[in-house]
Amino acid sequence: MPELISNLFSGEAWSMMTMTQAINTMPFVPGRIGQMGLFEAAGVATNHIQIEEENGVLSLIPSKARGEAPTQNAHGKRKMRYLGIPHFPLADTLMATEVQGVRVLGGTELQGWEAERDKRLASMAAKHDATLEYGKLGAIKGRVLDADGVTVLYDLFAEFGVNQTTVDFLFGTTTGSGRLKKLVLGIKRTIEGALQNGVYSQIRAVCGKNWFDAFTTHPEVVDAYNLWLDGQYKRDDQRKGFEIWGVVFEEYVGAIGGTPFVADAECHFFPTGVNGLYKTWFGPGNFLESANTIGLPRYAKSEPMKWNRGVELLTESNPIHLCTKPSVLVKGTSSTF
Repeated sequence: MPELISNLFSGEAWSMMTMTQAINTMPFVPGRIGQMGLFEAAGVATNHIQIEEENGVLSLIPSKARGEAPTQNAHGKRKMRYLGIPHFPLADTLMATEVQGVRVLGGTELQGWEAERDKRLASMAAKHDATLEYGKLGAIKGRVLDADGVTVLYDLFAEFGVNQTTVDFLFGTTTGSGRLKKLVLGIKRTIEGALQNGVYSQIRAVCGKNWFDAFTTHPEVVDAYNLWLDGQYKRDDQRKGFEIWGVVFEEYVGAIGGTPFVADAECHFFPTGVNGLYKTWFGPGNFLESANTIGLPRYAKSEPMKWNRGVELLTESNPIHLCTKPSVLVKGTSSTF
């Protein structure tokens, strides 16, 4: 019997490989940005990534007289950036007393260790999912923040040496016919210019609740939809998204600890359908078994406590999320709030 007890956590069900597979196959609910499928994901075998940037120069070729010296082709400058991959570990402790005498939900048999472990892993996986969504949204906004909502992990504008375009919509003012439309079209032109007129699918905007309410109730927006489907715009809830002037607007719903993922008075514009624009890389786990291997989205491992009183669970994820051309990201504000 003592030998069986000592081997409780050494079986296949408690191995790093099995637990890592389990946590990576649990239901994945990443939130709105994750649902859009914008980010291309890949694993790397290092704790950092390197990005090579080459700013190609596109220009028209001037005509020359025959025999005249041709225009010299201009080449973009190449830059190499090294970015460390953030590390997000999460620990839990499962004690023997927490499963002793506990029945399976809805049944009479006693609950096993593995069932309680899976419940803990599911809870921990949900927290990693929320962290992934928060990081992806940060890349859409151009600044990836830590869990406190203040500490900046990466300022993409500073990393790439560009300034963010910010547009003040001045809600509450009615001067100027078509003012909002001009602002939205100006944002589209800014994004298209940053893409160097490259191909994209849509321009979308995720908005905080105050900004969204001010935009959707502005007379110019209401008038634009006044006759649409016999006034259906006035009857519907547009928070899930609607298109006007070539941009899809939606309210981003999501907060942790009372802090919204998108500030109430902001809106963030970004293009979709651009190859390689949004990237997620996963670094390897901080374990001997995973050193120098291709990173996975999440890892899980267990360690028995002294005298087998319980087991310590450890999960981790090592992602970095980037918009590789942050000049396409535009922020909408309103100084009249």
